[in-house]
Amino acid sequence: MSTTDLTQDTINAAVWSACDTFRGTVDPSIYKDYVLTMLFLKYVSDVWQDHYDEYKVQYGDHPELIEEMLKNERFVLPASANFYALHEKRHQPGNGERIDKALHAIEDANIGKLRDVFQDISFNSNKLGEEQQKNDILRHLLEDFAKPELNLRPSRIGHLDIIGNAYEFLIKNFASTSGKKAGEFYTPPEVSTLMARLMAPQEGDEICDPTCGSGSLLLKCGRLIRERTGSRKYALHGQEAIGSTWALAKMNMFLHGEDNHRIEWGDTIRNPKLLDGANGLKHFDIVVANPPFSLEKWGHEGADADPFSRFRRGVPPRTKGDYAFILHMIETMKPRSGRMAVVVPHGVLFRGAAEGRIRKQLIDENLLDVVIGLPEKLFYGTGIPAAVLVFRKKKADDKVLFIDASRDYQDGKNQNFLREVDLQRIFDTVQVRQNVDKYAYLASPAEITENEYNLNIPRYVDTFEEEEEIDLVAVRREREKLKDELARLEEQMAGYLKELGYE
Repeated sequence: MSTTDLTQDTINAAVWSACDTFRGTVDPSIYKDYVLTMLFLKYVSDVWQDHYDEYKVQYGDHPELIEEMLKNERFVLPASANFYALHEKRHQPGNGERIDKALHAIEDANIGKLRDVFQDISFNSNKLGEEQQKNDILRHLLEDFAKPELNLRPSRIGHLDIIGNAYEFLIKNFASTSGKKAGEFYTPPEVSTLMARLMAPQEGDEICDPTCGSGSLLLKCGRLIRERTGSRKYALHGQEAIGSTWALAKMNMFLHGEDNHRIEWGDTIRNPKLLDGANGLKHFDIVVANPPFSLEKWGHEGADADPFSRFRRGVPPRTKGDYAFILHMIETMKPRSGRMAVVVPHGVLFRGAAEGRIRKQLIDENLLDVVIGLPEKLFYGTGIPAAVLVFRKKKADDKVLFIDASRDYQDGKNQNFLREVDLQRIFDTVQVRQNVDKYAYLASPAEITENEYNLNIPRYVDTFEEEEEIDLVAVRREREKLKDELARLEEQMAGYLKELGYE
């Protein structure tokens, strides 16, 4: 296949086709990790081989020099720990064991970048069936990634985005087939885009997602800076509680060329790992997140004694962790430049008791800036509508802008999605910060107080449409006309039946 035949769709179709090896045998929530890891292995192997071939042309008579040059590669591949060696032995027993050994050898050779990345994935696992079935599945997988369409050498594909985009394409497709588990690792791309635009990331910003999943929100913020400035002077930070999802995020960062990242593995509420030099919480210019909705076991038992004082405004309910994540994010915003966007279920806007007291405190401190109601069925794994809350440490005024964007979307087969025109309307409304009939309302502190700090969007944005008045006289006239027409048809039908011999 020539370079001119290479398109994003070609790569996407090839990697999605590789999933056929597992379909009907292994659940997508399980096999996604195998396919995504194999894509990463194939990419680093192709890059290494491409550079090796270049060095061989330049320094063919000096193998020791080639070996030294390869030690400076972005990823170092030990002998036999690469895709080609695995593919060559694919017909032999032990594919799972060989792949695991290769991954661990690559991890050891790149320990600073890949420490623990492959510890939660085993190609030798019984999840893939008994030994013969497992060996056959992995042979097919190796053959799928050896196809010409998946030659990922830099000299062929030209730029890294096409690989990162293919990885994102896979993650999105896995999310759409993974049911409830999908929300654990993926935020719909248009929601990520909206949140990134609302945060307006700038060159030099430090950006954090404390529940980063596979890293899509962070990557959107980074991409926006590159598109607007051409600069890579920014830093991406994240934390993820689920080990396999954390590994996806790490690989996702590398495949997008985002080497300046710090993604930690651990529970953000119980054990935050993004700390400053003095063992306090690190502060960021931008904090974005799509935390798990109303998490039951979020860490309530240790909240009173939190060493970072994140819950000084109140401790969230034992069985609903939404405000635990919000309060953590609030504490990690920089004092002057800090801004944050968080996805929440609508209950966060109006539930009372402890949540009501926390909400009141955040509003009284003038931290809440915008409340955006989104359409239903946007998020994988749940059909409920959600909202995006925007908080800022330094606001332009003391008001809160409410936007009801719940009716602007495109219907989809399984998921609805926001169109570019819908995203732009939300963004423009936030920028202008004025009332828009049946869409947006800028509420004063007095109005919010009058509503007892209830932020339910219909209290502020009136979307009621008056029904057209019914002309009863005209309706009666139409009814009489229809009755006459029906009588005429009945008479005509009776004539036809008589002709046919039916009385």
